[in-house]
Amino acid sequence: MAGKGTGRDKGRNRDGGRRGSAEPVTGQVGGGLAELTPDRERARAWTLLIDGAPQSHVDLDDPGYLDFAYQRRIGHLIDLAAPARQPLNVVHLGGGALTLARYTAAARPRSAQQVVEVDSALVAFVREHLPLDPQARIRVRAVDARAGLAKVPDGWADLVIADVFSGARTPAHLTSAEFLDDVRRALSPTGWYVANLADGPPLAHLRAQVATAASRFERLALAADPVVWRGKRFGNAVLVASDQELPVAEFTRRVASDPHPGRVEHGRALTDFTGGAAPVSDASATASPPPPASVFR
Repeated sequence: MAGKGTGRDKGRNRDGGRRGSAEPVTGQVGGGLAELTPDRERARAWTLLIDGAPQSHVDLDDPGYLDFAYQRRIGHLIDLAAPARQPLNVVHLGGGALTLARYTAAARPRSAQQVVEVDSALVAFVREHLPLDPQARIRVRAVDARAGLAKVPDGWADLVIADVFSGARTPAHLTSAEFLDDVRRALSPTGWYVANLADGPPLAHLRAQVATAASRFERLALAADPVVWRGKRFGNAVLVASDQELPVAEFTRRVASDPHPGRVEHGRALTDFTGGAAPVSDASATASPPPPASVFR
């Protein structure tokens, strides 16, 4: 969930090329009405919305460009997970417009990537209008995120990136400690779990998600806008968790230098942030809270 209708494909070839002024493209998918709106500032860039809720932004000419703040923060973690250009094994739970898979393929050629996206109609819509580089090693599975994760071999993944929203809410079964047990099984011993979380005042969901991750991983860091940290506004937070040391100082520097600067917390400060929240189990799990309508205006 992040941040833009109707129209027919009057402005592009099937390969994503422009013919004059581009118009929005729409299609019915499993999650609702999908829309691709052209970015007037970038020649072959598009924003994907589902029922009006922004999901992804893709620049076909420059897949290394990340427009949404939360995706840029995940991009920083993809950059920091290994030396530059080193290939990684990556599992993406949630596909959207495949923005982060495209980014990884551009930044780390020869990476092996598995994308798990339950909405097969959305996958087809994105593939038609925003085609993938045929040289990219990206495999897309149209199954539920948790079912797809269960098929990942033990210890295969260097990164598991969770960015799953049904509409604008993360499904309950992807918020529990049992879900994180399977994430840990799929990760290599030095691997990282990265999650896009969304919450607003009083941040009960976010606190519980941090507590849940802390019950399964040794080290955590969380990046969010200052107004989100203060519980003043609904927004995204990016969590990274591992059993190994994390490059918190460099991640903090990059997040603070973004066009929309954020703040990173870790260690004792992050433990204090949870306020004693209990980890979430399958039995107690609920979907993330719905964003207020004003978020998408």
